[in-house]
Amino acid sequence: MPGGTVVGVPIPEFLTALRAHVGHAPLWLPGVSAVVVDDTGRVLLTRRADNGLWAVVSGILEPGEEPGPAVLREIREETGIEAELVRITSVDTAGPITYPNGDVASYLDVCFLARAVSGEAHVADDENLEVRWFTPGTLPTDLTDSSKNRLAAALRGDERAWFVRG
Repeated sequence: MPGGTVVGVPIPEFLTALRAHVGHAPLWLPGVSAVVVDDTGRVLLTRRADNGLWAVVSGILEPGEEPGPAVLREIREETGIEAELVRITSVDTAGPITYPNGDVASYLDVCFLARAVSGEAHVADDENLEVRWFTPGTLPTDLTDSSKNRLAAALRGDERAWFVRG
């Protein structure tokens, strides 16, 4: 259950409680995302309510939650699509991001390739304005930078997960 919202984006209860102590100070949070494809190779994207940009499905892990079940939950909650996980495609960071209410966060994200197995894509929560399928050649130009990178890693045809090699 959400602990609050920031411009249409629910804030998990644990994060609301943490923000009561740290205010808007920068936080380092675990995130998950998914490049969801259908049987024809189309990619599912959401237009985010907080910034109006298109993005892959993403979310914050709850304390103790495993990344795989978390990203499947996010896909279902945001788009109404039931999916199965194929593989991890990338591990990267995003941020710092300053939200409209002044909160600052950076994310360590584990991105998965997922295959849609059932359901009709639709806006299923208040985090998104639109949900739509796109062919890889017709992706919207107003796509978040992190989503561009995650899509490239997932669709590059290499089964190895992408990450920055030091």
